[in-house]
Amino acid sequence: MTGFNTIIDKYYPAGSPLRDIYMRHCRAVASKALDIAHRCRLDIDPADIEAAAMLHDIGIFATHAPAIHCNGSEPYIRHGIIGADLLRREGADEKTAAVAERHTGAGITADEVATQNLPLPVADYCPRTQLERLICYADKFFSKSGDMTEKSLERARSSIARFGADSLARFDAMHAEFTNPNTQP
Repeated sequence: MTGFNTIIDKYYPAGSPLRDIYMRHCRAVASKALDIAHRCRLDIDPADIEAAAMLHDIGIFATHAPAIHCNGSEPYIRHGIIGADLLRREGADEKTAAVAERHTGAGITADEVATQNLPLPVADYCPRTQLERLICYADKFFSKSGDMTEKSLERARSSIARFGADSLARFDAMHAEFTNPNTQP
C-alpha cells in the first residue's frame, strides 16, 4: 500500500486551508484512537489504527461543504463511499477502505438509507470490525469546524442523537466497548 501521507498529499495540497483542517482533524482522531487502543489493550496494530484514522475522511474534498473548504459537488454524506472507492483505487488495504466506507455517523443501515432516501447506494454502512468501530467512535469527538477541540461525551451523544435513537444506540454500544476493556460486541 502507498503510505497514507502520499495519498493525503495527492488530494490535499500543502498550504491549503482544507489540508490544514483535514490534518488537524485526522491527527486528533488518530491520537484518541491510539489512546483508546492502548488503554483497552486492543489487539489492533497501531500502524493500522494510524493509517485508518488518517485516511477515514479522504473523500471529503469531493463534497460540497464550503464551511470547511470542500468545494466539490457531492453531498457530504457520500464522503465515506467516495473515500473508500478512492482508497481501493490507490491500493490501500481493504481494512482501511472499509473504515472510510463505514465511519459516517455511528454507521448507517441499509434500512436508514432506503427509508430516509439518503443519496447512497442501499447497503449497510455500519462499522463491523473493531478497527472500524474504533475509528468511527473516536471520530465522533472531533468536528472539522469551530475550535476543533475534543467534544465531551455529552456533546458527542447529542450530535449523534440528531440522527435518531438507533444511531445513538450504536454510538452507546461503541462507547461501552471502548470504555470497558472487558466488553465485547
